[in-house]
Amino acid sequence: MTVTPRLAASERRAALIDAALRVFAAGSYSGATTADIARAAGVSEPILYRHFASKRDLYFACIEETWAQLREAVEELVAQEDPSEWPLAVGKAVRGLRERCLPTHIWIQALSEAGEDPEVRRFLRRHFRDVHGFFADLLRRAQAAGGIPAERDPDAEAWIGLGIGLLRSVQDRLGGVVAEEDFAAISESRRAWLGGV
Repeated sequence: MTVTPRLAASERRAALIDAALRVFAAGSYSGATTADIARAAGVSEPILYRHFASKRDLYFACIEETWAQLREAVEELVAQEDPSEWPLAVGKAVRGLRERCLPTHIWIQALSEAGEDPEVRRFLRRHFRDVHGFFADLLRRAQAAGGIPAERDPDAEAWIGLGIGLLRSVQDRLGGVVAEEDFAAISESRRAWLGGV
């Protein structure tokens, strides 16, 4: 085990989440152990348990962290772009975060865990409602700024966007499901529809 320097509690927590994301992304929630995560973080398991009561709590923190990173990237794009581009900010942000563990990837993984774990199911239901709420609010803001037509339904469009993101994640994991040119066509179709063309 490599010993890491003493960090402030918030920094240690962030380092543990980062290490756990790497471990979960390389395998699965079920297959990862707290010993694997502690080793990846360069700490002992007791230190890990000082910050997280369980592997599940750490997993939930990982899901929240990837989502926070995506939200922040989306808001940065929205601050720079024309309101007509805001509905596509999520896809652009995802492409910009490709080197990290994306929330859509960990969501797909968590969905398989939800079948076996009622706490994961409860967490994901709440989490997906929050994600949907963010996307729907982004579309409402775009409507208010004149970026998309008022007759578009932000709630329905947010679910469609989330579905497309999950499809992209399935493609990333499996390959050969959807061709890249099909994703380009999907993006153009969504742009035209949301732009009122």
